[in-house]
Amino acid sequence: MNVSKLSKEDFKSFVSGLIESEQTVVGVQTKGERFAFGPLTSADDLRLDYDVTILPPKKYLLPQTETLLTYELPCQYKSQFDDRQMILLGAHPYDVVAISQMDMLFSQDEYDNHYMKRRNNTTIIACDVVTPSQNVFASSMGTATVKDGYDILLTDIGDAYVVDAATEKGKALLQGVAGIAQASPDDLAARQAVWDKNAVELNKHPLACKPSDLPELLEKSYDHPVWEEKAQVCFSCGSCNTTCPTCYCFDVQDDVEWDLSGGRRRRAWDGCLLTNFATVAGDHNFRKARADRFRHRLYRKGKYVPSKIGGQIACVGCGRCITACIPDIANPVAIYNTLAEEVASVSSK
Repeated sequence: MNVSKLSKEDFKSFVSGLIESEQTVVGVQTKGERFAFGPLTSADDLRLDYDVTILPPKKYLLPQTETLLTYELPCQYKSQFDDRQMILLGAHPYDVVAISQMDMLFSQDEYDNHYMKRRNNTTIIACDVVTPSQNVFASSMGTATVKDGYDILLTDIGDAYVVDAATEKGKALLQGVAGIAQASPDDLAARQAVWDKNAVELNKHPLACKPSDLPELLEKSYDHPVWEEKAQVCFSCGSCNTTCPTCYCFDVQDDVEWDLSGGRRRRAWDGCLLTNFATVAGDHNFRKARADRFRHRLYRKGKYVPSKIGGQIACVGCGRCITACIPDIANPVAIYNTLAEEVASVSSK
């Protein structure tokens, strides 16, 4: 019984049971007039009707800061790992896709034990979007709905949830849950109606080309004037980076004790729009110009990372960067559409 139905009252009891378990439960809650993922202490606080969270759920898999190891002189060190079992409750499809991309990136080449241990200890309970946010464009990116990457997927069909357990972890979590029953054909039809609606309507900023066209489009646009034009008003604040669910760059630093007896090595989020992101030894900055950094962000999303993860575009259409950008220049769709129109026009001549 992989696809089930659970009334909202029984679902609330299910969440209460999760909170009382030994696992850490992280869910979406109100934060002022916005929404945010945070530790859940009451099922009453969970909001699955939210539009979009301020930060993506990746912050629980790749924290803003984390200690990688501690060390003591003369030559003792110990790696630090987060061993918590965690349930991530309420991730939207586009964030599920972003997590799946990070799974690929952190497991290839140099396997990242810290990220992957945390990821393997996490059960993802995703939910389909109920309330579209003001800047979402997931429909254009093919991420308005999702078929994998989660352990359980919830779809709100009005009086109940359709519950899809996609993995053994998901099935185990639902074992013996009170009130759960096989989903009927009508329930599945109601779920499909939600999927059909979201696949069209989660698109406040329609992309004028196919996502798969972006790598080639960017290949032809390196010297386009749009990079300098947008960079003129960019604050280099990095808000587009820090709110993005697919940005994974980090900086590594050693914090040494005052008596030099030991210390810790930690990593923290970094962003390619920040002035010193590309500064290396000797204080050389190979991406000092704002236009170069601005261009790099868009190339990373549409060309560089896709080459590492089987062509998937590293922008899932959540729209967080658009909302966060004060001068209103971070919208990837606006830039890609400009390139699609002008580069295509030049190519046709």
